[in-house]
Amino acid sequence: MNLKNIHNVYFIGIGGIGMSALARYFKFINKNVAGYDKTQTPLIDELVNLGISIHFEDNINFIEDPYKLSKNTLIVYTPAVSEDHKELQFFRTNGFEIKKRSEVLGIITKDTFCFAVAGTHGKTTTSSILAHLLKETNTPLIAFLGGISEDFNSNFVLEGTEFSVVEADEYDRSFLHLSPNVACVTSMDADHLDIYGTDDALKDSFIDFVSKIKPNGKLLVRNGLPLKGMTYGIEDDSDYAITNIKIEQGTYIFDLRTPEETFTNVRFNKPGKHNLLNGLAAFAMAAQVISQPRRLAEALETFKGVQRRFSYQIKEKDFVFIDDYAHHPTEIEAVHQAVSEMHPDKRVVAVFQPHLFSRTKDFVESFASSLSKFDRILLLDIYPAREEPIQGVTSSWLLEKIENPNKKLITKATLINEINSCEPEVLVTMGAGDIGLEVLKIKKELAYAS
Repeated sequence: MNLKNIHNVYFIGIGGIGMSALARYFKFINKNVAGYDKTQTPLIDELVNLGISIHFEDNINFIEDPYKLSKNTLIVYTPAVSEDHKELQFFRTNGFEIKKRSEVLGIITKDTFCFAVAGTHGKTTTSSILAHLLKETNTPLIAFLGGISEDFNSNFVLEGTEFSVVEADEYDRSFLHLSPNVACVTSMDADHLDIYGTDDALKDSFIDFVSKIKPNGKLLVRNGLPLKGMTYGIEDDSDYAITNIKIEQGTYIFDLRTPEETFTNVRFNKPGKHNLLNGLAAFAMAAQVISQPRRLAEALETFKGVQRRFSYQIKEKDFVFIDDYAHHPTEIEAVHQAVSEMHPDKRVVAVFQPHLFSRTKDFVESFASSLSKFDRILLLDIYPAREEPIQGVTSSWLLEKIENPNKKLITKATLINEINSCEPEVLVTMGAGDIGLEVLKIKKELAYAS
C-alpha cells in the first residue's frame, strides 16, 4: 500500500490512545481524516478541535461521502471493534483498503530507523522517556505513544521523520507487523490469555517479534528474561546497570554503568523501581545510536512523566493522591512498591477498577494478593471494554478472595463519599478502564484539595 495514493483515512475506534495518535499523524500530513467511536472523551474532543469529523453511532449514513470512495480511502480499525460492526461490514463488502492499526504503524515506520518497545508492562513509559531523550539530543523523530506524554502534552510527536519510536503491542500479535532497528523487551508476564490461550504461546510471540529486528539491529532485554540480547537491570551484572541508589526528596540518585563507562550522580524523578528500569531501558536504546551518552544520562532528570503513570494529582504534606494505569497484578505490585518507598508509614487507600472479565478470571488469585497489600481497598465493578460478561466473574468474586478485612465493593456514584470516609493519607486510583475519567472529579471534590 502506497500512502501517497491515499487521500482519505477513516478510523473505526478513533478514540483509542493508539488510534488517535495515528489520526493525528494523518491529519498532520494533510490527509482528510474522520472516524467513529462509541464514546465521546476528552481525547476525542482534542481530535475534533483539529478539524477531524467524528460521530458516535454505528451507522453508515453518518459516514461522509468522500470516505465512501474506495479508490483513495484507507480504513483503519482497532481489533477491539467486533466483526459485526455495521460500518466495518460496509467497507469490507465494498472492497475498501482495510488495515488494523498495527499494520498501518508498520507501514509508516518501515522506512525509518525504528525504535520499538515491547513488553507486557512498561511500554508507554519507556517509549515516552525514549522520545524525550531523543528530542533532548536534537534527534529528528516521530513517536506514536500509548499515553499522553507530559513532556509533549500529546500521544503523538513529530520532530522529524528519520527516526521513529513505537510501542510494540503484544495484544492480537500486533507487534509482528513492525521491523525495528533497535528493540527492547521489558517483561513477558502472562497476559492477554483470551488471545494466546497459554503463557507459552505468549512467550513464543515475543520470540517471533525478536526475529523481526532488521539485520544488524540491536535487542535490549531486561536481565532474567529468556531472550538473547544486551541486558539491563538494577544492582546486577547487566550490560547496562543502575547501582548505588539513593533517594533524596522523592528523587532517585544513582550510578549508571554502560559497557564503556559509568556515569555518577544521575537523577530520575519518577517513583518506583519499575520506572527506574523503564528509564534505563530507554537510555540503553538511545545509546545504540546517539553518540552523547552523558547528555542522555543528564536528560533522564528532566523527564516529566506520562499521564496516568504514577501521576501525582495532589501532593501535600498531609495528603497525597496518585493515579496509575495499573491493570495487571504485576503492575499493582509495582505501584505498591513505589508508594511504600516514597511514602513510608502512611495509610494508603487503593481504588481499583478491574479491566476485562477474562483478565480478572485468569489472574484473580494474583489480583487478590497484590491488592491485599494496601491498607484499605475500594473495588469498582469490572470494566468490560470489548468483552461480554463471563458467568461468575465479578468484582464481588474478586473481593471475596482479597485477604484484607478493610475492603469494600463500591460504585462510581458513591466514590467520593467512600474515599472521604476512609480518611486516607495516600490515595491511589488504578485501572485501565474509565476510572481515569473520575480523576479530575476526585481531585476537585476531595476535601483535602487546596
